[in-house]
Amino acid sequence: MKIPADLKPAAWGAVGGAIALAIIGFTWGGWVTQSTAEREARTRSSTALVAALSPICVAKFQQQANATEQLVEFKKISSWQQGDFIAKGGWATMPGSSSPDSDVAKACAAALGVPKS
Repeated sequence: MKIPADLKPAAWGAVGGAIALAIIGFTWGGWVTQSTAEREARTRSSTALVAALSPICVAKFQQQANATEQLVEFKKISSWQQGDFIAKGGWATMPGSSSPDSDVAKACAAALGVPKS
């Protein structure tokens, strides 16, 4: 098949334009692959779930009979162990779940460690 000479520059321009469009679309245009979109959706849903469940954890902690003593114990331990303290206490175990959620425990510990203003 013989391509007319007048058509070659247009064909090369179309190929170059397609490549440029893909580069611009994926770098600045906000295009993403399906796997990237799914990963971002999982991350966002996990973040939203932790944000929704951590106030429940804080309320469970504050509503226990010895909340003041537990808060004193909580503040005595180092910040990197506070999430484990919350998880072991059972406050990060949500209804219908058999085990505590470590991300909820960390968010709960962070909320409990912040002084009320």
